[in-house]
Amino acid sequence: MQLNIEKSKKLFEEAKKYLVGGVNSPVRYIKPYPFFVEKAKDCYLFDVDGNKYIDYCLAYGPMVLGHANEKVAKAVEEQLYKGFSYGCPTEKEIILAKMIVDCVPCAEKVRFVNSGTEATMSAIRLARGYTKKKKIIKFDGAYHGAHDYVLVKSGSGSLTLGIPNSAGIPEETTKNTILVPFNDEEAVERAVKEHKDDLACIIVEPVMGNVGCILPKEGYLKFLREITEENDILLIFDEVITGFRLSKGGAQEYFGVVPDLATLGKILGGGFPIGAIVGKEEIMDNFSPLGSVYQAGTFNGNPISITAGIATLEQLDDNFYKQTEKVAKILADTLRELADKYNIPAKVYQIASMFQIYFNDKEVLNYEIAKQSNVDRFMKYFWGMLKRSIFIPPSQFECCFTSIKHDDEVVDKTIKAMEDVFKELE
Repeated sequence: MQLNIEKSKKLFEEAKKYLVGGVNSPVRYIKPYPFFVEKAKDCYLFDVDGNKYIDYCLAYGPMVLGHANEKVAKAVEEQLYKGFSYGCPTEKEIILAKMIVDCVPCAEKVRFVNSGTEATMSAIRLARGYTKKKKIIKFDGAYHGAHDYVLVKSGSGSLTLGIPNSAGIPEETTKNTILVPFNDEEAVERAVKEHKDDLACIIVEPVMGNVGCILPKEGYLKFLREITEENDILLIFDEVITGFRLSKGGAQEYFGVVPDLATLGKILGGGFPIGAIVGKEEIMDNFSPLGSVYQAGTFNGNPISITAGIATLEQLDDNFYKQTEKVAKILADTLRELADKYNIPAKVYQIASMFQIYFNDKEVLNYEIAKQSNVDRFMKYFWGMLKRSIFIPPSQFECCFTSIKHDDEVVDKTIKAMEDVFKELE
């Protein structure tokens, strides 16, 4: 089965002349070249060659309502004619902040920024400013954005390209970043015991969505909450992926564990750039202009992104969560059945509307085990699905997502494609 993406090939050759590597984010780089999108609607992407793909990447998470949602588009269109950016406060910022405070358990105050990277960077700075401590704990393979303090053994594109660290980050910058394996209580206990007098925070993805889809062991997040409280350390949930996806209140509502701070993004902007730091008032009020932790941005609270966020969150009802989880579970169960049927070593994980398959015979509990997965087999799976008009993230270390637009017909087509591809896997 051949896939005609000749126009994309020509565009990629042109892009390489002007864009670094031909792309603006490493995970978009697919060997030998990526397909170029012309438009998107509902759960479909349409490329410049006229191909139509069922999309389980969903812009790496934000498009829970599907692409070009009518209510979001209409709200944004109305805002466009009122202005793109003001550099002044708007009432809509208050509306969206109230919506967050009403549903996210830890949120008493909100600071809007422009991306998940900005949110985690500012949350760590806030933790340090509030506690007057320097060190942080992060988990091997967790990706908290592309800033210096956390770009150490991070997942996503850096894993796919084999570059777990980045040049240009001085050693003295990361000396205060302590790495521990996910799902390992003893490792956290040792790190806290050794560094607790200078530990500002532990930052964690409640579900590791940038190394695929690694779930926390039962009670693990509760353990992190307890050990941080006992040792005067702040707990930060990076909910850029899980926020509004596992539940309206995110992973903290889903698991019943409330952190001190959380970072939000992706779904919060309905496809437009946005991020947010949320948390307890006592801590949040240390941000400028009230406190001494400086945080600012020309586009913070941008009216276009805020408008899209309001229109998105208004549509996330009980039916949304039931439907998106149902589809993800069906597809995850199908992958398990096919792996067993065709005797292919694999582990499949799913929670709410997130799922991923690892071509690995071990339970994937952390970064080190995830790295042992058969990446070559995954890429065969990726290309096999793409040739059958199904687009999944082109990396073993990313996560698949479902939207409210993935209906029964779409699921049936996906299951047929999965079966056909598994017949070809070695």
